Amino acid sequence: MNDNDIKNIVIVGGGSAGWMTAAALSKLLYTKDTNIRLVESEEIGTVGVGEATIPHILYFNRLLGIDEDEFVRKTNATFKLGIEFVDWDKLGDSYIHPFGPYGRDMEGIHFHHMWLRQQKLGNVKPISEFNLPIQAAKAGKFQRPQPELPNSPLSTISYAFQFDAALYAKLMREIAEQRGVRRTEGKVVKVTQHPENGHIDSIQMENGEVIAGDLFIDCSGFKGLLIEETLKTGFDDWSHYLPCDRAITRLTERMDPLPPYTKATAKSAGWQWRIPLQERTGNGYVYSSKHLTDEEALASFNADLDGKPISEPKLLKFQTGIRKQPWNKNVVSIGLSSGFLEPLESTSLHFIQTAIARLMTNFPDKSFNQPDIDYYNQRTRLEYEQVRDFLILHYKATSRNDSPFWDYCREMDIPKTLEDRIAVYKENARLYRHDNELFNHVSWFAVFNGQGIHPKRYHPIANMLSEEELNNRLEALHTVTQKCQAVMPSHGQFLDQIMR
Repeated sequence: MNDNDIKNIVIVGGGSAGWMTAAALSKLLYTKDTNIRLVESEEIGTVGVGEATIPHILYFNRLLGIDEDEFVRKTNATFKLGIEFVDWDKLGDSYIHPFGPYGRDMEGIHFHHMWLRQQKLGNVKPISEFNLPIQAAKAGKFQRPQPELPNSPLSTISYAFQFDAALYAKLMREIAEQRGVRRTEGKVVKVTQHPENGHIDSIQMENGEVIAGDLFIDCSGFKGLLIEETLKTGFDDWSHYLPCDRAITRLTERMDPLPPYTKATAKSAGWQWRIPLQERTGNGYVYSSKHLTDEEALASFNADLDGKPISEPKLLKFQTGIRKQPWNKNVVSIGLSSGFLEPLESTSLHFIQTAIARLMTNFPDKSFNQPDIDYYNQRTRLEYEQVRDFLILHYKATSRNDSPFWDYCREMDIPKTLEDRIAVYKENARLYRHDNELFNHVSWFAVFNGQGIHPKRYHPIANMLSEEELNNRLEALHTVTQKCQAVMPSHGQFLDQIMR
């Protein structure tokens, strides 16, 4: 090992962010000369709001060599085919943002253009009926994809999980410690910086122990013990675009049957989530304290719970935005210490995954090359901004005028990047995926269409098919989608096979 190589990595903070980072680094930095140490305090605890995920979690688990059935058993998990959004455009409306595609792309263009053309002709079924995950979610069904059937919608199923975040962190800890990660219990009471370059040299524990490191990873949550309290990095506040700044969480009894999707219901000053797990249900109300008091929010939250509460409510305060430099000097912030976007599209754990991947791509030596750090920060910011725009769309694309909160959202200024994307879609239904961004055209279309933004035209190539050919193709796609849903097992049956 070169003398300039990183030898000692110190992770400050546990929870999902800390232990996911520890597990991944222990897998990828397999040299025996690299020491990884995680410091956490059981007294401080974790936020733990991120129980629902998106499909990228599958790749992270596979990287760590986790058997999926074992993962489901150990984390109280259920399967997730998408998110149902209720009352977002107007009261009484609902739609599902699915993980799998609508129909099938044809003639070199996305399927929704063909559907829009048939809609103009006045003979079209709801586009949700061309989407297998949506149909399966509504019917309470689930199965894994069948790649051996490449021409069937069964091969295109994409899914994620709903699970207990604390149990997932426990699983990550087991993996990390098996691979040599050392855990230290206790609080950090002092941080020492290098007198010349300002890098973190060491942290001191409550019991007096001093832990030195070459690279420090801040997983201390909103507090940002190293990245903010020590390095004074600064924070870009995005609450103008995403005005919710509070969340109340509470557990209720297990649902039966178990829906294979997450539910997000818009309310007078925010939205309420429902995440069904095998043994309980996670619930939360994300709201704006400028438009609702904590007492009013709690009363509204409790009134709309689907089941009997089995825990006391917890209040969380947060600020949406991103650290000005997620990587500053020899400190990389991961998780809530790096930035926060509300859990509307279940992206919290995804940001942890991509931060770890980005760190490994730009893994430093003791020189801490500034261009590498700059690149990391640029890509991190771009990812956050792209997801931010997608979340803003949910609030902006509404016709609700029943409360001051929705009046604000409907009329607020939005980033030009989102403004331009809406303008393009309104004209000709075109959707682009920039810089390999997280959410693809299926996701953007689901929200545009589900929340009442309709284009004037569609791609002209859709006119290349005769009306008869178009009708035949869409009818065939509709028929096969319904047949595939009919043969799928129920979500409960699928889980029962795993839990035996």
